[in-house]
Amino acid sequence: MSDLTVTDRIGWSAYDALVMARRNLMIWFKVPAFIVFTVVQPVMFTLLFRYVFGGAILTNTHGYVNYLLPGVIGQTAAFTSFGTAISLAMELKTGVLDRLRAMPIARSAVLLGRLGADIVRLLVTLLTIIGVGYAVGFRFRNGIGGAFGLLGLALLLGVATCCISAFIGLAIKDEESVQAFGLIWVFPLTFVSSAFVPVQTMPGWMQAFANNQPITQIVDAMRALALGTSTGNHVWVGILWMVGIMAVFIPLAVRTYRKA
Repeated sequence: MSDLTVTDRIGWSAYDALVMARRNLMIWFKVPAFIVFTVVQPVMFTLLFRYVFGGAILTNTHGYVNYLLPGVIGQTAAFTSFGTAISLAMELKTGVLDRLRAMPIARSAVLLGRLGADIVRLLVTLLTIIGVGYAVGFRFRNGIGGAFGLLGLALLLGVATCCISAFIGLAIKDEESVQAFGLIWVFPLTFVSSAFVPVQTMPGWMQAFANNQPITQIVDAMRALALGTSTGNHVWVGILWMVGIMAVFIPLAVRTYRKA
């Protein structure tokens, strides 16, 4: 191994990460509970919000469903991180990570494989949500470019929140505690945002938080890209938020993984 070039090492690391990603995806497809949590739950949110709140919340987006769907997509991208934290905590607690680290694979393969599998899982879920959205009246009004832009921002949000959850899962090491803690930070960010209702309808003190947090920036950017309205600074501010989150939590997750 010491005679390998840098290119060879990168190639081996990439291959190991792909193998780990395939392993994680196989687990996801074989465990119905994972599929229910990641696919069925956001579909239920879409249908419930569409038909329960659809007639009560007024927006200027040609119907509440066009306002709603980017919010559900943003929430789903954030909630995807639950699976990352719970799986890492479970594998650490049961000794699976110890066995994986004892194998002749790249040390980075475990985390990269987990992240790669979560991105694929999120993409499948997002496409499902968009399909359901179209069935209940949602439409992209900005062409295919806006659709790809929305998906790109949603995946970026998913990657950033998965980095946070990877650190949390490795630090707490207990799946039940991880799930409870995940609800504490994910729920306020998603619901105290522009995901489901206009920020202007909130109390003044709450608007200050809602307008200046990452979920609102990403959701507003996705909504503008989907509907063809002005994006303002939302795209760039949202991307800066995501890059900043990854810059902080990727090193923390790697460090915690090495010490786990």
